Amino acid sequence: MRRVRRGILTALAILCDLTGIVWILQGIGVLPGSFMTGQIVWAAIGAVLLFVSGLLLWTAYRPTTP
Repeated sequence: MRRVRRGILTALAILCDLTGIVWILQGIGVLPGSFMTGQIVWAAIGAVLLFVSGLLLWTAYRPTTP
């Protein structure tokens, strides 16, 4: 059961990472072609998403007490 949970949390964290990186790049204007391009708020939302991804990974791989 723990392996399934760890796998799901890891997959969700990777998805959050990729989405967060894209949003940051669009927010700072590196990735053009979207309504988000040049809107700094999307860079901030992307950074928050990367933080959430870190929390998901920490939850998935934190040591358990016996």
